[in-house]
Amino acid sequence: MTVALRLAAIAILWIGAFGATTVRAQGVPDFAAIIAAPDRSDADREIDKRRDPVKLLSFTGVRLGMKVLDMGAGGGYSTELMARSAGPSGVVYGQNAPDFGGRAKERFDARMQTPAMKTVTVLLRPFDDPLPAEVRDIDLVTFFFFYHDTTYMQVDRAVMNRKLFAALKPGASLVIADHSAKPGDGVSVGRTLHRIEESVLRREVEAAGFKVVAEADFLRHPEDPRDFNVNRPTGPVDEFVLRFEKPR
Repeated sequence: MTVALRLAAIAILWIGAFGATTVRAQGVPDFAAIIAAPDRSDADREIDKRRDPVKLLSFTGVRLGMKVLDMGAGGGYSTELMARSAGPSGVVYGQNAPDFGGRAKERFDARMQTPAMKTVTVLLRPFDDPLPAEVRDIDLVTFFFFYHDTTYMQVDRAVMNRKLFAALKPGASLVIADHSAKPGDGVSVGRTLHRIEESVLRREVEAAGFKVVAEADFLRHPEDPRDFNVNRPTGPVDEFVLRFEKPR
């Protein structure tokens, strides 16, 4: 069987499971179809309104069959999108801290019972030791709107970033999206405003060996004064999206 026929067969199985065409040629997912899938929850569709997920998924470069690590998975919104995008031949790890609990854990546990999560492995591990030793050659790491939380947790971020660098294949990507803090705020408002200064995050990640290869502006809101808690927004929130690469 040719590669094209194998991909077509996988696509048919995926369509049968989710009732929508979610794979294009060469393993590129149809992100619009993924977001429109009828079995997605109303709660996730509400999150879509502020995440612009079609553009975000496209920016990550996720492809059919990839091995993906979703850091700070929380309730699993982005973990599920990665699973749908990587398809039935992919592998997705959803990482949360060992003491992860509360309503977010309840949402994640409930989500794990759905067909969309059948390729997901749950990792309850420290942020600075996110993967078992045997898990390596990761194709993509996503870290959406949670890096700022590690600034007030007991996390060695330098170690965390080095571990992510080591886990990725050469040429593979780490994609980070987060809420912007004002210049000079650094990591000081991680707990109070749930923001982080973009330049500080860049420096920390680049110190591990990563290179910035792309940035996106589809979540930018320059009118945001960046002085309020994003969990209690008083207006649009400025957010940055960066793709880092492990050099080949």
